[in-house]
Amino acid sequence: MAGMNNTIRDLVHIGTSSFSSKDWIGAFYPDGTKPAEFLNIYSKTFDSVEIDSTYYSIPSIKTVEGWVTRIPEDFKICAKFPRSIVHGGKESQPDAKRILNRETTYRDRDRFLEAIAGLKKQAGPLLIQFPYFSKNVFAFRDVFFEILDKFLEDLPDDFRYAVEIRNRTWLKPAFAELCRRHGAALVLTDQAWMPHDDEIEKMFDPVTADFSYVRLLGDRKAIEAITKTWGEEVVDNSDRLKRWAAVLQRLADRAIESYIFANNHYSGHAPATARRLRDMVFDNVD
Repeated sequence: MAGMNNTIRDLVHIGTSSFSSKDWIGAFYPDGTKPAEFLNIYSKTFDSVEIDSTYYSIPSIKTVEGWVTRIPEDFKICAKFPRSIVHGGKESQPDAKRILNRETTYRDRDRFLEAIAGLKKQAGPLLIQFPYFSKNVFAFRDVFFEILDKFLEDLPDDFRYAVEIRNRTWLKPAFAELCRRHGAALVLTDQAWMPHDDEIEKMFDPVTADFSYVRLLGDRKAIEAITKTWGEEVVDNSDRLKRWAAVLQRLADRAIESYIFANNHYSGHAPATARRLRDMVFDNVD
């Protein structure tokens, strides 16, 4: 039993989506903490983090090297692919002609991967996060799947990749098979309109790689009607977290490594959500 317990701790990585919220000062970071100190303090509580800022701009090599100096050797950083690659639009509407396009995105892809390579063994899976695609962007999912298939095929083997789509009706065995063919993880997203993993499991096996990637995003519109500051939990998602704890246990039973990140918009304060889930997962573990 002790061996199983150790395996669970080794396999399950729980953290937050970003570490840079100034609303966490006093609630998670000590009063007076400077932004330059955030990551180091964060890494004393959690063993992994998802970097949101790389979605908006490609980090410099110096920035990535700075992250490395602030984290322990066994800490993992998961970074998002840039918006220019997965969205392409200048406004809110994605640009289908630019998304994953070799001519318009591969230069940014290579710059991003070159910078992230500075993480070395501390690099976690890299997140390829797509927005919701209306029929005005992709009239048929197979058109997008064909583009995604080629993009994943062209990616270097130096990293692990996770793919998130936000079209509920596209979560089908065909998408799982596409991800599995490239060894990429199908991202499990707890978002207002997306199915929970225990619902997906009834349709097909969502495990498509030797690791799994989970994102707790919540209902942005609903929670922002309650608060727009992120220093405390304002929504009780305990029941959903219990379901995720069961999912993570099932994955661990299959020796599948899991990364799971909580967003502020899930319950109001991501560190509290991550701690709550961690307690559920590791309850009674020595």
